[in-house]
Amino acid sequence: MNVTVEDFLKYLKYERNYSELTVLAYRRALRDYEDYVTTTTGQCDMLKLDVTLARGWMVNMGKRHLAVASVKQAFCALRSYCRYLRRKGLVADNPLALLPTPKVTRTLPTWVREEQMDSLIDDTEYGDDFCGVRDRLLIDLLYSTGMRRSEAAGLRDRDIDLGDRSLRVTGKGNKQRIIPFGPELHTLITQYLNVRDASVGGPTETFFTNAEGEALSPQQVTNVVHKYLSQVPDLKRRGAHVLRHSFATNMLAEGADLMAVKELLGHSTLDSTEVYTHLTPQELLQNYAKAHPRSKS
Repeated sequence: MNVTVEDFLKYLKYERNYSELTVLAYRRALRDYEDYVTTTTGQCDMLKLDVTLARGWMVNMGKRHLAVASVKQAFCALRSYCRYLRRKGLVADNPLALLPTPKVTRTLPTWVREEQMDSLIDDTEYGDDFCGVRDRLLIDLLYSTGMRRSEAAGLRDRDIDLGDRSLRVTGKGNKQRIIPFGPELHTLITQYLNVRDASVGGPTETFFTNAEGEALSPQQVTNVVHKYLSQVPDLKRRGAHVLRHSFATNMLAEGADLMAVKELLGHSTLDSTEVYTHLTPQELLQNYAKAHPRSKS
């Protein structure tokens, strides 16, 4: 990769506090642009971005059947890099300013209804061994707090205050927030800590571990969640984010304040939170039948 591109990626990581996954995605996007330009023109100077080549690159991604969301993220990476060059005085203008950002159709999030989540947590046979105790806690914790999988994987023992029943979570951009939890989760955490410490021979720095005391990765968190969400019928997705969606949707359905849910989720704007104010067609019909005066026979 170009030295200037590497400087840009370091800037994102150390000054803007972008996550490792985001930096990796930006690296892939810029490398892909560089490869496209080199293939098209025979060479690529990353200090001379060209709007025609950038447009051709986006068209090429479409021809490769990349998802619109992936094309948008790649374009945002190139645009962010161009802005970085301008701030550094390496280019005079922004040649990408006239290119529109690809529009991504917003889809309703996949979520699990409250009664199904209660059954998944309370009625599933997880087992009394280390993995069973850990897995039940992980499912309950993700649903009860709305944490991201990376936040759960990065949780440390010292982030948990059993006295105040609260968690200190480090989210995107290293922003921290406090999330409260209830007495049932308090019991599960205490049980897990006892089982984990007995299994691995003492306390560990990272809260969620495997049986050898090694920290769970975000992908391992997803694997655990997928295993148990497979028991819920008709789910389009079964990743860890489904539990985050379920947390937000079910809280709002019970009358929680939108701003409060925003803070608990760690969203920077309300736009990201408002997607959870959705209602299914069945729920809309039920609300209409219950409330509209012309709906009654």
